[in-house]
Amino acid sequence: MANCVFCGIVEKKIPARIVAKNEHALAFLDISPISDGHTVVISKQHYLNFSSTPDEVLASMASLCKVVANKINNSKLKPWGFNYLSNEGNVAGQAVMHIHMHVIPKYGRNEGFVFTTKNHNVNKNLDKVYEIIMNA
Repeated sequence: MANCVFCGIVEKKIPARIVAKNEHALAFLDISPISDGHTVVISKQHYLNFSSTPDEVLASMASLCKVVANKINNSKLKPWGFNYLSNEGNVAGQAVMHIHMHVIPKYGRNEGFVFTTKNHNVNKNLDKVYEIIMNA
């Protein structure tokens, strides 16, 4: 895909610190890390987002996330845990329109990636929400 920074990394036109790869995916250190070891896992082929990516590729990406986490766990970084994250769409925070997952090591509860919620516009009637989803 022209002008896709992640496709440029796959094609070796853009340098990256690659930490792992497999048949369908590539993992490299994030250039704007949230914490030490923050890694991005991408598909080698261009797909827009999580929902449009074939299951086989998603499985390969998830497997690579596990490889990356194990590498980080076995390093001197010694994180306390991890966040695994994939955003879909601008409103959700997707900045690069190429499927990618973040492997974000955690070194403290309120450090690195911090998850907060704001329950606006939430239908508390789970039966109604279930019905809407199942009738799609």
